[in-house]
Amino acid sequence: MTASKEQPGSDKPRANRRQFMGSMIAASAAGAAGAVTPAATVAADAPGSGSQRTPSALPPTGRQIAAETQSPPPLPRLGGRAGSDFMVDVIKTLNIKYLPSNCASSFRAIHESLINYGENRMPEYLTCMHEESAVGMAHGYFKASGKPLLTLCHGTVGLQHATMGVYNAWCDRVPLMIVGGNDLDAAYRPPGVPTYHSAQDINAIVRDYTKWDDTPVSLQHFAQSFVRAYKIAMTPPYGPVAISLDAGLQQEPMEESHSQKLYIPRYTPTSPPQGDSGSVKEAARLLALADNPVIVADRAARTPAGIGLLVELAELLQARVVDQGNRMNFPNTHHLWSMQSVVAGADVVLGLELSDFWATVNQFTDNGVHGIGQNSSRMKEGAKLISINSSELITKANYQDFQRLQEIDVQMAADAETTLPSLIEAVKAAIPQSRKDIIARRGEAARKAWTELRARNLQEAALAWDASPISTARLCMETYAQIKNLDWSLVASEGNVSNWPQRLWAMEKHHHNLGRSGGYGVGYGAPASVGAALANRDLGRFSVSIQSDGDLMFAPGVLWTAAKHKIPLLAVMHNNRGYHQEVMHLQRLSNFRDRVPRTDGDLGPVGTSIMNPDIEYHKLAESMGWWAKGPIKDPAQLGPALKEAIAVVKSGQPALLNVWTQPR
Repeated sequence: MTASKEQPGSDKPRANRRQFMGSMIAASAAGAAGAVTPAATVAADAPGSGSQRTPSALPPTGRQIAAETQSPPPLPRLGGRAGSDFMVDVIKTLNIKYLPSNCASSFRAIHESLINYGENRMPEYLTCMHEESAVGMAHGYFKASGKPLLTLCHGTVGLQHATMGVYNAWCDRVPLMIVGGNDLDAAYRPPGVPTYHSAQDINAIVRDYTKWDDTPVSLQHFAQSFVRAYKIAMTPPYGPVAISLDAGLQQEPMEESHSQKLYIPRYTPTSPPQGDSGSVKEAARLLALADNPVIVADRAARTPAGIGLLVELAELLQARVVDQGNRMNFPNTHHLWSMQSVVAGADVVLGLELSDFWATVNQFTDNGVHGIGQNSSRMKEGAKLISINSSELITKANYQDFQRLQEIDVQMAADAETTLPSLIEAVKAAIPQSRKDIIARRGEAARKAWTELRARNLQEAALAWDASPISTARLCMETYAQIKNLDWSLVASEGNVSNWPQRLWAMEKHHHNLGRSGGYGVGYGAPASVGAALANRDLGRFSVSIQSDGDLMFAPGVLWTAAKHKIPLLAVMHNNRGYHQEVMHLQRLSNFRDRVPRTDGDLGPVGTSIMNPDIEYHKLAESMGWWAKGPIKDPAQLGPALKEAIAVVKSGQPALLNVWTQPR
């Protein structure tokens, strides 16, 4: 694609950025001269001049009226085609549907081109109140749709706001396109605020948790970098990428001689890395001959097809599957779906895209002594470990998201979903006829264990069913009862609700559970829910989130974005009125230190309580355009309130229920 499109006004004289800025300064100075009060007049009215002090509320003089109402002096017009228009052409080739962002001056040129030249379509600009919300929306959108979004960040400070969201996306292996505006040339950047917000290398802020970044110095460089960035972000293992975009490069018109030569590279996806044939055969041999193989999946199913592949492999071996919940990997209605405890009896464990293999096969007990705790193995002696994990290809040094080192017997630095077809074929070839009866009996035992597990979960959910504040089991199950016949999607479940959705909701489709944040950064749930609900709106799905109180308060402005852009979402508050995880940490440490209970009052909630005053989340949501109701404290009121809220969401609006809950 070339950039030779004619634009209105292209026959006018063109000025480069430096000439344009100089002429604007001169014109502004000339226009202001007529409004300056002559020095003699000022001197005559000054204190001590002998003249009477003028009241401050006198009517304006004719000179003042003229200065404030006359048309400003004409400013020079930029002839030719804007460089940022070409940038929009590049972006449009990649079919990026939305652009959540908080506006800023450092990318004003490309912003203007997106809405005027690009007609605010593909991508459509979504107004956000905070950069972390914009990144969180893009994060959730990808997990619901499988397609990345672009966000614009302002220089140093905008990217600093976004960093927690970028780190979450890095840990969660989610692709993001981040473009940061920057006034790079110190000789021409405006003084004051723009200089505070500029840096030699803004991408340094996020370099340790992005896959790739660049700073284009020409329009052709931008075209190559943007397509390359998209390509890298969308090659498993996925991850965020960043481009620093100079304001001058955005604002300067294209030189005619250059515009004829500009082109946009064609995007061609890169094939994901696969496990080598030798390692695949060895893994298949171990699995085929195992007495009790267990499969543990974390981010294995990148797409809906990944679930089908994992089901096929598990059924072939009648191996139990532990789904760690960062993706929807395996249907919990299947008889081979299991809990973490089954790892202890395994003689072979296959780990698929595990973020923490060490914690999967080992146990850490926090005993509060020297801050180091105690370690113990979950595994039986002689058990073999197999890992297929593409994250090995992008491990970096500073941030410790790679967790502890676990010794592995067969390790493949490869994409699990892409490797599964060859592993399935190798397992079929490796299973001897003599073991097929053993495998069948293993499946019968798994079916019995699944039935017993389901019964225990139901019994535990019934405990404190009528309690007030409302139990987390009832919160989740009342919600599920109202949505189970819809094409629903749990877009986020922040805060600890004892994994009730994973334990009792019928999760079978890839979009049924979008998983956690990746980096466990508080503040992910609300924006990710809105971003995922945006994707689900276009796909005809019903979006529901279990929204915790502390998470929402990190950046509640995203509620306004949802209402502004008519994004239907049911947010059911898990309002336990505190940071309960930290309550437990402090309580455990207090017990370790044998603290004597105070007689003058309980200081346990200090620093962890979100009470007195209680936050009226329903009023907060209403103030930003949501339908909302609460606080709901009586469990008998929860079901009817959910029915009301669901009707609102079906009509195309977001709705929030402020539910007072037990701690977890």
